[in-house]
Amino acid sequence: MSVFADRVVVVTGAGEGIGAAVAHRFAADGATVVLVGRTLEKLREAAAAAPDGATVFARTADVTVPDEAEALIASVAADLGRLDVLVNNAGAPAFGTVEAVAPEQWRAAMAVNLDAVYHTSRAAIPHLRRTHGCVVNVGSVSGLGGDYGMAAYNAAKGGMVNLTRAMAVDHAPEVRVNAVHPGFTLNTGITAGLTEDTPAVRSFTERIPFGRVARPEEVAGVVAFLAGPDARYVTGAQIPVDGGLGAASGQPRIGT
Repeated sequence: MSVFADRVVVVTGAGEGIGAAVAHRFAADGATVVLVGRTLEKLREAAAAAPDGATVFARTADVTVPDEAEALIASVAADLGRLDVLVNNAGAPAFGTVEAVAPEQWRAAMAVNLDAVYHTSRAAIPHLRRTHGCVVNVGSVSGLGGDYGMAAYNAAKGGMVNLTRAMAVDHAPEVRVNAVHPGFTLNTGITAGLTEDTPAVRSFTERIPFGRVARPEEVAGVVAFLAGPDARYVTGAQIPVDGGLGAASGQPRIGT
């Protein structure tokens, strides 16, 4: 039997990149998957690329809006009869120092990267409690440390880290809540069109012990593990998917 047979999974930000890869992984493992995003065309393309025989649905919603997030979760539970996994993947980068970021840009970064996690999770927890389900938040290494010129993004993703921990404590043992934190990943919205030979990518690669950047399916595998039965005693975890970047001191290589 497939790992997620008879399970219902909601993935936000599923129109491309990591979100689409996560949706495809759950679909391949037998789940019924609801792909959520704001652009129907992207969702349909992602759904069409799902594994043969997969059961997937595309639904549009702006999860930064409380009423839309609540309506989305309620409709999934009503139409499909249950909810087992919520993957909060929707997010967007934000650039600028505190001095440079305008208040409306700050608020927008918080809305998509942090508020949306609250809105969907608040709506989903009662349904997940009934199925002993789980939440997996897709954060970023930018939530585990500071970056140059990304103050709002760092703050929002850092907030997700402690929100994950708080939810894990509050809702154990009925609902598990964990997070993955990808490093630089190819084929996402912000990295579309880049290759491993692009100068900016090479700059990241030089700092990563693995010697390369991540691929969306590698992040998806960790999300699936956290949602699966082998992680049944794991909650509140923060797992970097960064090729060893966070394990390094940041100092340059000396010698051979």
